[in-house]
Amino acid sequence: QVQLVESGGGLVQAGGSLRLSCAGSGLIFSAVNMAWYRQSPGKQRELVATISRSGTTTYEDFVKGRFTMSRDNAKNTVYLQMNNLKPEDTAAYYCNVVIRHSETWVPSEYWGQGTQVSVSS
Repeated sequence: QVQLVESGGGLVQAGGSLRLSCAGSGLIFSAVNMAWYRQSPGKQRELVATISRSGTTTYEDFVKGRFTMSRDNAKNTVYLQMNNLKPEDTAAYYCNVVIRHSETWVPSEYWGQGTQVSVSS
């Protein structure tokens, strides 16, 4: 069964940095697109960034210039480097396998436990 385990979250002050990791198992990691999502209380889960099988990345406007997604297929791991964090970045962060459907990314059913990021002002 596919398993995704997120780690690296924590408490930081505004302007600080964190590096999240997502380790995958039970899948051919090099064959899939991956994405980071986040969800805070009272909000829907939202897409943050994606990375294709070839390493091409996309970012939502609210993180452009601050976050960087990368992957290491040999380690079955994707990363999210988060710089210049803002209080509104506070959320539980999740990774997932995604496919491109029309103009959107569609996640798989294999959600992990997530990792909490809290940013103080």
